[in-house]
Amino acid sequence: MTTRFHNYYQRWLQTLYSKTLKKIPLCLEKIGSDYGGWFVPVDLVKSNWICYLGGVGEDITFDLGLVERFNCQAFAFDPTPRAIAHVGKIGPVKNFHFLELGLWSCAKELYFYVPKDPTHVSHSVTNLQGTDDYFVAKCDSIDHIMSGLGHKNLDLLKLDIEGAEHEVISSLLQKNIFPQVVCIEFDQPDTIFRMLKTHLKLTLKGYKLFYVDGWNLTFVHKQAILKSEKK
Repeated sequence: MTTRFHNYYQRWLQTLYSKTLKKIPLCLEKIGSDYGGWFVPVDLVKSNWICYLGGVGEDITFDLGLVERFNCQAFAFDPTPRAIAHVGKIGPVKNFHFLELGLWSCAKELYFYVPKDPTHVSHSVTNLQGTDDYFVAKCDSIDHIMSGLGHKNLDLLKLDIEGAEHEVISSLLQKNIFPQVVCIEFDQPDTIFRMLKTHLKLTLKGYKLFYVDGWNLTFVHKQAILKSEKK
């Protein structure tokens, strides 16, 4: 349930990113559908970028949009049966890679709890909606995944993972992995304190908020901003 503190936070976010855009006018565009798309600084994204996209559901228009427009490498992660079936219907796409794996802070098997509405696809390891049924799936940390895939750098990270975003971000920053762009959804219901804590962690590690689309936030690291200013 949205509280007045959530509303205050939303208004503060709107003010914060508006000020940032005035100072650093990166070109922001929404890649993907109205439902599954994300706003990213398109003048930063390059063909050699490695993108990790946590949470597939039944909409990969953002994933495929990145590949089609920038010819970069997109790695999507989701162990949910309906997500697996959805990707299977699409078939192979050049530069798009799908792993039936959840994102977490370490390698382990976790319970993925069902949503209250059976028509919804997303499951939650943090049991956001307080349900009883679940399935079990393998999860891993981003640093372990990068090592296994032979990736030394990660350029864009998207997290739409139903409450696990806080654990993943904390682990990522502790390992000193700083993607140039971080797109993160604060899945609801969530506490204002947990959202603020994760936001603060990103800020302290050099990230600036560049766009707010509901609870979908786009952050850009200061090093990427400095590179864009020098061009």
